[in-house]
Formats: sequence, C-alpha cells, structure tokens
Amino acid sequence: MPQQPAETVLTGVRNFRDVGGLPTTDGRRVARGLLFRSGHLAHATAEDAAFLASLGLHTVFDFRNDADRALDGPDVALPGVRNVHIPLTDTADAVEFWRTVQRGGPAELRAALGDGRGVAWMVRTYRSIVLDRTAEHSRVLHALAEDSVPALLHCAAGKDRAGVTMAVVLLALGVERDAIVEDYLASNAPHRRYRVRRGGQPEEALSPEVRELLAPLFDARPEYLAAAFDTIERTWGGVDRYLADGLGLATATRERLCARLLVDG
Repeated sequence: MPQQPAETVLTGVRNFRDVGGLPTTDGRRVARGLLFRSGHLAHATAEDAAFLASLGLHTVFDFRNDADRALDGPDVALPGVRNVHIPLTDTADAVEFWRTVQRGGPAELRAALGDGRGVAWMVRTYRSIVLDRTAEHSRVLHALAEDSVPALLHCAAGKDRAGVTMAVVLLALGVERDAIVEDYLASNAPHRRYRVRRGGQPEEALSPEVRELLAPLFDARPEYLAAAFDTIERTWGGVDRYLADGLGLATATRERLCARLLVDG
C-alpha cells in the first residue's frame, strides 16, 4: 500500500488538509493536490501564505458570512488565486444566540445550550445548510467541474459549513460514505480544532462548565453529518436525485467533475 504523505500543519490556519486519497465506491480515489479544506485564512502567517501559494490554487471558496469576516478578518491575499465568497449562513441569523455564546454568563449559556439544546441547534444547522443552500452548493459543484481546481474550501472553523459542502462534493464524486464521515471527524484533532475565545479569553481559561456547554458547537459529531445525510434522503430520496433535482447537476457535469478530481485507485 502506498505511503501516505506527511500532514502539513500550518501555524495560523486551523484544520487544513488535502482530501486526496479518499476512496470511491467504484475503486477510484480523490486525486491529491486538487481539493483542500481548512478554517479561515485570516490569520495565516507569511510562511502559511507561502505554502498555500505553492499549491497552485485556482480558487478559494469562503463560506463565512459577513459577521464572521468582520470578527476574524479577510483571508490573506494569495497571488493569482480567485477568492469566491459564498455565505452559507446569514449574518442576521441567530445574532442573539451567538452573542450569548460569545459573552453570556453561565446561566445564559445553560439556558441556551444545556440539556441537549446545543446539540439540537447543530443538528438544525446542518439540516438547514442542506435544505436552504442548494443554489450555493450547485454553484460550487459547477465551478469545480468547469475551471476552479485546485480549490480550497473553508468557513471559520472548517468544520460545519465547509464540512457539509465538502461532504456534498465527495458524495457527487462517489466517495464511500464511511470515508466521508472519517474525513469530517478528523476536524476533532487537537491541532485542527477552532480556538474558542470568549471576551478575549482563550479556551484554556474558561471554566469546565462553560467548556462543556460550548463543546457541542465546536465538536465534529457523527450525528451532525448524519442529519445532513438524512435530510438528503428524506427530501430527495437519495443522493442521485439530490444532485440532479436539488442541485441541477447534469450527468455530463457530474462526469466532468469526476474526471477532474478522481484518479484510478
């Protein structure tokens, strides 16, 4: 079996990885060096930026909303790389909820997130990203099929909006479902996780109770991605109809996408 390449860990960019190597159900694999995912690029160091520039990227897809971009800043500029901003959540959505997450005291956090409410929030979010963002996901798939590779897909943490979108891309490529889930859960590795800050405090300074209450929002959990898959099944009856009817992905376009991004196993 071929040796896996060493993982690249960037200093100011969380959750970066090449999804190349993932197996498809027909015996092919995602080609290496063509499809990447990460958290935002706003805090990239000069060394990070030089590495990203060396990848030969055509397009960076940024799924953050305007509030995210105001909080973390714009992505670092990469020479010759097209940056496409496709928000997958609305800035106005749940302003009060995220204010509580960022600034609320323990009692407010318990009211918002305790007794499974944090998990329920995330499940609803994943369902919404599938149901309400078909035009956006269609745009990404068509761009990748036409001219936008190599591509980097990211949101803020590289876990939820980028996670669902990458799962959609991988479904279109015919990647094995278990491999999609395994790649998604890789966002839980300590060096990949989003750095939670509240009121300027690093995560390490937060109380155990607050960390526990916030955990559902910053974990990659199997039930979240399962909710996205279940939404596809319930709404469209399966992946093929979701891609064709929900995203308008013609058979020829899907074949072109696979030809661009897959190699023989």
